[in-house]
Amino acid sequence: MHPTHAARALAAGCALAALTLLSACGGGTQHRNDEAYGSDAPVRPPVHRPQADGLPGMPPVLDPADVYAADRPGRLSPVVKDFPSRVYVPNTNSDTVTVIDPKTYEVIETIPVGRQPQHVVPSWDLKTLWVNNDRGNSLTPIDPSTGKAGRPVSVHDPYNLYFTPNGRYAIVMASLDRELVFRDAHTMRKAKTVHVSCAGVNHADFSLDGRYFIVSCEFSGELLKVDTEKMKVIGQQKLPLHGAMPQDVKVSPDGKRFYVADMMAGGVWILDGDTFGRPRLLTTGAGCHGLYVSRDSREMYISNRGEGTISIFDFTQNRLTAKWHLPGGGSPDMGGVSADGKVLWLSGRYDSEVYAIDTRTGTELARIPVGSGPHGLAVYPQPGRYSLGHTGIFR
Repeated sequence: MHPTHAARALAAGCALAALTLLSACGGGTQHRNDEAYGSDAPVRPPVHRPQADGLPGMPPVLDPADVYAADRPGRLSPVVKDFPSRVYVPNTNSDTVTVIDPKTYEVIETIPVGRQPQHVVPSWDLKTLWVNNDRGNSLTPIDPSTGKAGRPVSVHDPYNLYFTPNGRYAIVMASLDRELVFRDAHTMRKAKTVHVSCAGVNHADFSLDGRYFIVSCEFSGELLKVDTEKMKVIGQQKLPLHGAMPQDVKVSPDGKRFYVADMMAGGVWILDGDTFGRPRLLTTGAGCHGLYVSRDSREMYISNRGEGTISIFDFTQNRLTAKWHLPGGGSPDMGGVSADGKVLWLSGRYDSEVYAIDTRTGTELARIPVGSGPHGLAVYPQPGRYSLGHTGIFR
């Protein structure tokens, strides 16, 4: 979220987290007993069923029962298979991107970028990493084959960035401008601007068929449903909780439900995207913020920024199964899962650090100092055929 709103949100989050932290800091690591791990569970081959009528030009999903079927451990596209494995961390207050070697947990480079970088976003064709310089009104391209930054592209208010599933358009989440801006996915030339009435458009995810996407509006506590092809808002609703502040959005593997993290509600909203009906709240922890799916599509890792924990949601059981506590606390925010599925990487938003967490046990493997205000870090490369944006939504 924007620094101009950070103080208010942090104060509210801290008040909510105070009671939880007493138990969270002393809880240690909680282990699971059912072997439902992101990297070790048996991987079934894709089941080829009749393909739904998808967005024109979109590559069909490998398994209509699992939208993440292309994201299995180590299944790298030929485009990225020779890229060095790195973790790219945008530091919103330092105007830099910290580059980490995930094998050694060491910082190997610091790249100066534009003002207030929010997220590092893989392009649809996987060839470029775009740094969203929100207040700098620019996108800085990074070549992931060399790690070198290129000339910034002028784009106004790029808080976050997504790509249509057919690879035709980039979608800029212009949070302060109250706009969804559709741009050419390669040149970033503006194609259409969609003005919205909600405040703080920030995160999104697409339906299984790619024909619509759900957007969170953090400052007005609302959700939007947008027709991808028509580039038009077709639904809008207020979340049923005063003070709601929705954040990250993820679709379930079967495409039937959307999950929306809410850091003021302290949990995840669950709703049917097709009907866009009234959602229900699943409480996870203070400051619920980021959502990441395991490599076997069985689990979702949920970062609770206000209490220094990660909740584990099992899709097959439709329930929470564990909660991991960062030793000494922290502020786990945005991130991603390693290519082999064994490590969850998260930025520590208010602690100038990054966490590497074992997805089998929840053990903290490393805590790495970075710049000030680390936010939407990208683990790259990751498995998948193409990127839908954010810190890496691959299909």
